[in-house]
Amino acid sequence: MTGATTDERRTTGPGRSAPAAGRHSPTAGEHTPTTGRRTTTAGRLRALGHAELVLLARNRTAVFVALLVPLAMVLAMKTTLERVDLGGTGLTVTGLALTGGIGMVLMQVVYMNLVSAYVARREDLVLKRLRTGEVADWEILTGTALPSVALALAQAVLVVLAGAAAFDVGAPERPDLFLAGLLSGSVLLAALAAVTSVATRTVQTSQITTLPLFLVSMIGSGLFVPLEVLPDRVASVCELLPVTGVMTLVRAGWLGGSDGSDLLTAGLVALAWTVFAVFAVQRWFRWEPRR
Repeated sequence: MTGATTDERRTTGPGRSAPAAGRHSPTAGEHTPTTGRRTTTAGRLRALGHAELVLLARNRTAVFVALLVPLAMVLAMKTTLERVDLGGTGLTVTGLALTGGIGMVLMQVVYMNLVSAYVARREDLVLKRLRTGEVADWEILTGTALPSVALALAQAVLVVLAGAAAFDVGAPERPDLFLAGLLSGSVLLAALAAVTSVATRTVQTSQITTLPLFLVSMIGSGLFVPLEVLPDRVASVCELLPVTGVMTLVRAGWLGGSDGSDLLTAGLVALAWTVFAVFAVQRWFRWEPRR
């Protein structure tokens, strides 16, 4: 019996119809089904992640931005924070610069880099072709994000080591909170990257569509300016921004100083934004080029 399989007939909303049978051609990282043999989820994610890692390594601009820009921003933040009055906050310029640097790593390496990746794969028909096989939608998106997330986590570890070696900042006081902040931030920003790609027509315009969240997070989520020095009403609003909860967990995990209510609020804010972002991806993500 012949005919299109269930996966080949799959549609998930406007602009997401799967390509017609017979027009499929394998692409990097894609599994070509064989008779009587199916791959595992782990195997498919590993193959997709490896293919994406190869593509990332070939993009010298992306590698430069991912590796060097966050480190440069740490030095810039340290210079800026020296002009901020931190008296009474219990915070130090070095501690804020290093934790803010981790926030910059998450924004640059995970969020901004993934928006470009999702748009590039969509416009090159890679996403559309992958959906004609046995790979699930969430596996395609997750496999694409894995190298960026792994690179961001590795850089976060390097920032911690640099803080201990060069700036006399101790190891994280609460490694569990620190890791929770890194992982929740990676998942949240990967989902927000997929959402942002919906409004991004080309890789070039991704530099524009990612700016709103980037700037809002720098100013209002504690990357550059700690919420403790802001007016109470402004700080209360900023606590509800997408990245604020992540930064609160990262800072409390490394430097300590936050009470249980602050951590609970931070965790709930991060979770709420993650749930919203995942829902938005399921509802509006585009799998076909924006023509």
